[in-house]
Amino acid sequence: MSKYKIPYGRQQITQDDIDAVVETLQSDFLTQGPRIDEFETNFAQYIGSKYAVAVSNGTAALHLSLLAMGIKNNDNIITTPITFAATANAARYLGANVYFADIEKDTFVLDINKVEELILSKPKGFFKAILPVDFGGYPVNTQEFRKLADKYNLFILEDACHAPGAYFVDDKKNKQKAGNGVFAHTTAFSFHPVKHIAAGEGGMITTNNENLYKKLLALRTHGISKENMQYKVLDKNKQGAWYYEMHDLGYNYRITDIQAALGNSQLKKADKGLERRHKIARKYTEAFKNLPIKVQKQDKNFYNAYHLFIILVEKRKELYEYLRKNGIFAQIHYIPVHLLDYYQQFGWKKGDFPVAEDYYEKTLSLPMYPSLKEEEQDYVINKVRAFFE
Repeated sequence: MSKYKIPYGRQQITQDDIDAVVETLQSDFLTQGPRIDEFETNFAQYIGSKYAVAVSNGTAALHLSLLAMGIKNNDNIITTPITFAATANAARYLGANVYFADIEKDTFVLDINKVEELILSKPKGFFKAILPVDFGGYPVNTQEFRKLADKYNLFILEDACHAPGAYFVDDKKNKQKAGNGVFAHTTAFSFHPVKHIAAGEGGMITTNNENLYKKLLALRTHGISKENMQYKVLDKNKQGAWYYEMHDLGYNYRITDIQAALGNSQLKKADKGLERRHKIARKYTEAFKNLPIKVQKQDKNFYNAYHLFIILVEKRKELYEYLRKNGIFAQIHYIPVHLLDYYQQFGWKKGDFPVAEDYYEKTLSLPMYPSLKEEEQDYVINKVRAFFE
C-alpha cells in the first residue's frame, strides 16, 4: 500500500480563508449582503471586465447567460463535445438544440474551422450562439471566434470555468484575459472546490454589455427587480419602498455572503496559485519529454491557467489503474458529451467527431493543484516512468 493518496485536484484553504468566513458568519448578512458586491467588484477588476454577476454555481452562470441572450426553445447553439456536460445542458434547460463541432488535436479546444463548416451546412440564421470552452485552462482565441460570430450574427458565451487568469495575445499584441468582455458577450466561471478559486460552490458571469448585465441581475433573483418600474397593475401612488415588479421568469441563483467571503479571500491568492500551477506543468513536461506521452500544446501567445495537466497515452486504462493502485487518483476529462446516453436521443453517434473521440481514448489528467508537494509530484513522475519502463 502506498503512503500517498494524491487526488487529481483539491482546494487549498488557509487560515485567512477561514477567518473571512467566520467574520461573515458573525455579521448581519449571510446572504444578499455586502460580501457579494465586494466579490463581484474585485473579480471584475481581476479579469478586466466592466461587470460581474455572482451566482450559485458555474452551471447557473451558463444557464443565465443563455437566458439573458434570449436563447429559447428550438434555437440552435454550437459547442465542443469535450467539456463537462453542464456546458451543453445549459442550452437544453431552455429547450435549445445542441450541435457539436470537433476539437483541435493539439490544444483540445473547439476547432473554429469545424465550427464555420457546421454553420455553412445550415440555412442562414440557423444558429444563435457559440459556446467555446477554455479547456483544461487553455484559452480559446475569442478574437477569432468574435469575428466568426459577427459574420453570422451569433452570440458568444465563453465557458472559462477552467481558466481564470488565462489569456491569449491578440492581433495587436495585447494580452486578452479570459472573460474580460472584449470579445465574448458573456463568460462563465466556476468556484467549485477543485477550481482555481474555491468557494464551496459558486459561479460568476462577466460581461461588458450593460443590457446583458441588467438582465442577469434580475434573472438570478426570480426575475424580480426594483428598476424600470412600470406600474401596469398597481397604483403607483399607493406603493412604497417595498414595491417591486417581476418582468421575466427568473431563478433563485443567488450566491451567499459566506461563499462570496471565501471566494474573495481565495481571489487574493489567485496569481500565486497560477505561478505554482505553471511550475508543476513545466516539471511534468520536462520529465515526460522522452516518454510516449503527448501533452497539451504550449504556446507563448496562450497563457494556460492549468486547471488540468492533461496527457495523452496509448494505454490509458492500464496507466489509470496502475496509478490508482499506487495511491495516485488521476482522472478522465471527459467522456465526449455527444456519446452520453441523454444526447444519443438526438442522433449523435460514435464516429461523428473523430478527433474528440481519439482524445477521449487516450486522455488522463494528472494531479495539478497549488498545494501539491514537490515530493508528491516526484512520486507521480516516478510512477508514470515506471509504468512505461
